[in-house]
Amino acid sequence: MLPFILGAIRVPRHGVGRARTRPDRVLADKAYSSRAIRRLLRSRGIQAVIPEPRDQQAHRKRRGRRGGRPVGYDTEAYKHRNVVERSFNALKNWRGLATRYDKLAVIYRGGAVLAAILAWLRG
Repeated sequence: MLPFILGAIRVPRHGVGRARTRPDRVLADKAYSSRAIRRLLRSRGIQAVIPEPRDQQAHRKRRGRRGGRPVGYDTEAYKHRNVVERSFNALKNWRGLATRYDKLAVIYRGGAVLAAILAWLRG
């Protein structure tokens, strides 16, 4: 799903110019620490701020020199990930979003956008 999500990003520029389609970095938790995701982000020139799970660390260390280098990520940027988590929790206060009753993804996305707009207007 990550390639589709990255393909849907459009951030309009102030003034003249086409919209930005590539974020500077992607913050994610340990569940998104796969080689495929890291390879995709690296190929698009996006910095991955994703820690490495302990089992992957142990596997890498067990392989010795062939295990590769440890994953480097910006720990200060990762500390700000809680803002995103709190935003998701605020959106899940909407029962329809939390339970995913909608059959069509377009309808679900519309509800998520509406909930985000209302949360943004509340300030």
